[in-house]
Amino acid sequence: MMLNPETGAPANEVVLEAIGLTKHFPVRRKLRDLFNRTHDAVHAVDDVHLTLRRGRVTALVGESGSGKSTVARLLAQLYPRTAGDIQLHGQSTKVKGGRQFRQYAARVQMIFQDPFASLNPVHTIRYHLTRSLKIHHNAGNSAEELEAALNNLLTRVSLTPPERYLDKFPHELSGGQRQRVAIARALGADPEALLADEPVSMLDVSIRLGVLNLLRDLKERLNLAILYITHDIASARYFADDTMVMYAGRMVEGGDSESVTQSPAHPYTRLLIDSAPDPDRIANMLGDAADRGNGEPPSLIKPPSGCRFHPRCPMAMPRCHTDLPVRLEIGDKPGHWAACWLYDEATVAAQPPGSAAAGHSPEAVTVAADAHPEEVR
Repeated sequence: MMLNPETGAPANEVVLEAIGLTKHFPVRRKLRDLFNRTHDAVHAVDDVHLTLRRGRVTALVGESGSGKSTVARLLAQLYPRTAGDIQLHGQSTKVKGGRQFRQYAARVQMIFQDPFASLNPVHTIRYHLTRSLKIHHNAGNSAEELEAALNNLLTRVSLTPPERYLDKFPHELSGGQRQRVAIARALGADPEALLADEPVSMLDVSIRLGVLNLLRDLKERLNLAILYITHDIASARYFADDTMVMYAGRMVEGGDSESVTQSPAHPYTRLLIDSAPDPDRIANMLGDAADRGNGEPPSLIKPPSGCRFHPRCPMAMPRCHTDLPVRLEIGDKPGHWAACWLYDEATVAAQPPGSAAAGHSPEAVTVAADAHPEEVR
């Protein structure tokens, strides 16, 4: 078993795992519903399975409202879960606050989307970092040790010289510098896992790459397990080792980032990739092909039956309206799967020999669907 030279921990060790993770938010009842026995709820997350390993980045991709941030807050134990389990090093964990929560937070830290909102504007950077170090007992036993720890945190996130930043307030820093301070504050706990909730979406495009490179460097040097939440599937390919795609509270595809982004299997993943601006592709769209996949995400109070993507899917079949798809192996790369009936053995067997569906190729599935319009919605 290979060990990280700096931390001494085994590489690829499972740090954090979500098993059947589910979260439903109850809807506030109106006066006319007081005597109604049914209680509506927002099905924000349903049956999510996710594994974070040391030294690897797992990206969670999806459009706004798909439940990505809710998954991160569940893993950080900021929300109580409705069902499912969260295991830290194979041990089931459920904390509500106090000492147990601090012990858990020392191992699993979260980086929020907006660095300005996550830092108290009336306190200096020194205060934020000192508080993190002291809460997690990493401040040392003297003022000199504390100062050395503060300098080490800022050096790790490339804010040098440290003395230039320690006594500044958050508003005196740029957006990228504030996000680096937020990362340094998370590192003050000496965590094993980082949950990064769209850490670069609030930053200028010109400095996003620097923050992603910083997180990658920290992952390699500290052997961290990182969950990278984003709506930009292109950055997931660049930054993450594994990519999971989420739609309307459910996982629809997963695998190594190269397979998911270069050979997308689920129709939703393909639409995510196609959503990136490309003048050549737009100019070549003909007829109603440009309308494929358009429409609003479904209501999560009363989500669609069967596959939640079927109201927007250009390749939906009758069974997609009624049967919830299970994870099906694509067969191109080990571990690449999609929750889509296009890859069910019965569907593949019904396609003409040599068609895309028969070969588990996404392009072939598209051809096969066009060749059999009676099976498509």
